Amino acid sequence: MKPVNKLIIANWKMNPQKKTEAEAIFKDISTFVKNIKNTEIIICPPFPYFFIKDKIKGKKLKLGSQDVFYEKEGSHTGEVSASMLKDFGVEYVLVGHSERRSLGDTNDQVNKKILAVIKSKMCPIFCIGESEKDANGFYLSFIKQQITEGLLAVTKSQAKNIIIAYEPIWAIGSNATRVATPAEFTEIRIFIKKILSDLYDIKTASGVRILYGGSVNPLNAESFIKEGGADGLLVGRDSLTPKKFIQIINLAR
Repeated sequence: MKPVNKLIIANWKMNPQKKTEAEAIFKDISTFVKNIKNTEIIICPPFPYFFIKDKIKGKKLKLGSQDVFYEKEGSHTGEVSASMLKDFGVEYVLVGHSERRSLGDTNDQVNKKILAVIKSKMCPIFCIGESEKDANGFYLSFIKQQITEGLLAVTKSQAKNIIIAYEPIWAIGSNATRVATPAEFTEIRIFIKKILSDLYDIKTASGVRILYGGSVNPLNAESFIKEGGADGLLVGRDSLTPKKFIQIINLAR
């Protein structure tokens, strides 16, 4: 059985501030990944930096988008459609990231975005995660609702091509209350597979790749892959520092 490639996703968020900086970061990363095996790297830059697609060569490095709008076209100032992303060579799209949800994205809107991405033959990276891990386990119901409502009307054949990224909000960025552990991710990964099995079947659930995202860095990347069983990583801040991002890629390999 051919091993499934690990996915390492760089979410640059609203960084860097200059085109020349984006070019330099991308150049350092792309130079390194030429010879890697069993790993796919996805770069999700801000929209103005999609020009890096012209510099992508080979199959290991892919272009991703940080967001999408669910309408096909029309009077939607400031929004970007799935077909526009597709035309730029985008292959993966982050949907439901916690920072987008904090700006108002609902489960219904996330679902519409996922369907739009699928229709345009791109791959949704469906982000889920709770803001608080309570002792009573209510966070599990929260995650289940995110998944079931986010995948509404997604068929079995479509579901197996979706990637799910678990990002506990309480472990992200400067406001993190504590660090997540590989054991906690393992618990959630099994729970996600159970939900997918109930929605579809065991075979479909086993084919869905589940990533970890939440303050990923060179110190914890390997443990989430080896101990937590993650199929890849969603990297934020450290994806902007080529040296650290390359370390993470190496650890994931």
